[in-house]
Amino acid sequence: MEKRVRVRFAPSPTGGLHMGGVRTALFNYLFAKKHGGDFILRIEDTDQTRFVDGAEQYIIDALTWCGIKPNEGVGFGDGPYAPYRQSERKELGIYKKYADQLIAGGHAYYAFDTEEELNAMRERLTAAKVVAPQYNAVTRQNMRNSLTLSEDEVKRLLDEGAPHVVRLKVPRNEEIRFHDIIRGWVVVNSTQVDDKVLLKSDGMPTYHLAHIVDDIEMKISHAVRGEEWLPSAPAHILIYRYLGLENDMPKLAHLPLILNPDGNGKISKRESRFPVFPLSWSDPRDKSSYLGYKEAGYYPEAFVNVLALLGWNPGNNEEIFTLEQLGNLFEFERVNKSGAKFDPEKAKWFNQQYLRKKTDEELADAFTPILESKGLKKDRAFIVEFCRLIKEKAHFVNEFYDLGTYFFVAPTGYDEKVIAKKWNAQSKEQYTKLRTVFAGISAWDTHTLHDTFNAAQTDLGKLDMQLLRVLTSGVAGGPQLFDMLAMLGKDEVLARLDAALNKLS
Repeated sequence: MEKRVRVRFAPSPTGGLHMGGVRTALFNYLFAKKHGGDFILRIEDTDQTRFVDGAEQYIIDALTWCGIKPNEGVGFGDGPYAPYRQSERKELGIYKKYADQLIAGGHAYYAFDTEEELNAMRERLTAAKVVAPQYNAVTRQNMRNSLTLSEDEVKRLLDEGAPHVVRLKVPRNEEIRFHDIIRGWVVVNSTQVDDKVLLKSDGMPTYHLAHIVDDIEMKISHAVRGEEWLPSAPAHILIYRYLGLENDMPKLAHLPLILNPDGNGKISKRESRFPVFPLSWSDPRDKSSYLGYKEAGYYPEAFVNVLALLGWNPGNNEEIFTLEQLGNLFEFERVNKSGAKFDPEKAKWFNQQYLRKKTDEELADAFTPILESKGLKKDRAFIVEFCRLIKEKAHFVNEFYDLGTYFFVAPTGYDEKVIAKKWNAQSKEQYTKLRTVFAGISAWDTHTLHDTFNAAQTDLGKLDMQLLRVLTSGVAGGPQLFDMLAMLGKDEVLARLDAALNKLS
């Protein structure tokens, strides 16, 4: 009988989420939705030296904004396996129980080495030209641990409370095989695996032990994480094996890296940083002015759509998907093994598609505070119509004002290239007369303006629409010209033509 699908997103509260972390959460969420399972948020706060106050709430807020809400876990309601913070679970003695089981079975041991002794070991190995110095089946024979010390000495040190850690006893020169849903069968020789620390000197478990214990206790069916954890997977397989749980362990899926746009290396922090809200903590690592995707103006639906297609393909040529559609389609078998390039321009395109789906009224609601922040006011109908015209040119609502400043403020300068190419004595005479024609119009609307402009060419000669746009807006491009003139109103357009005719010699 198949296990109920239970997956988890288990970040550390050490700072802001990055794009890769949010994608891991998303893929877990989609898989759970597809199979009617559970999606859990677990906080892995075993590394207290890197803990950042406020980061946990930030993670909760980020997932909420994205719409990928867990149905169980920290901030989303206790399920049957609470608590969901590892620091709280440590107090229950859960991790020590499993560590003691490994020690009793001869698969883990106490290590009493000081930091100085560990550094000296690494220096010796480096001097001997060992490429990757590590604490393993060879080097542990020359270190201070329960495998080299006498039983009485070990007991004495433990009774005295001597600082120590618990390490995994990795066998020498043994093949470790495991299956990954995305990558297939993986084979690693144990000589490449070091004796991982399982319990630290303060009694806190490391990730290597804690996540395994929690996955066992919380009945996790699939462990989904980033590719950077792939080198540690063999050690984790050994832990499951030594606990007698290898056949019951979660299925593994290691997600590909998100790469820079050129494909050379992992995506930069500036592009992958995901501050949903301004970072509130004082950690010097997070004092930089990274602009998050929410703050940059992205819609959560667009951001999620971008993430879903980073390393996963739907099996067709479609690109726009709702969260519900993604949940119906998602399978790990369609996740690529190779890294996925992140294209910032494509991300903007996605946001543009979602922006265009918004009603003009919704866009006006979002744009009005921006306009008011500049000390400008317009009636509701004007703002709604402005949003209708300008949205085709924008990727974000926060671009509207810069793209259409001339709707609210008369121009003081005029596109130099257009003026240099098209403005002369003849055109000045033409547009002076056109201004008189416009002044005589009784109805001021798009169609009347268009028809009047065309009819005026019979007497004035061929008129250049782009030049009319520059004289009234200052810029060479924009939304439909006669829609713009109709919105500005007769008095405003005539005043702008007067200003341009007076200014341009």
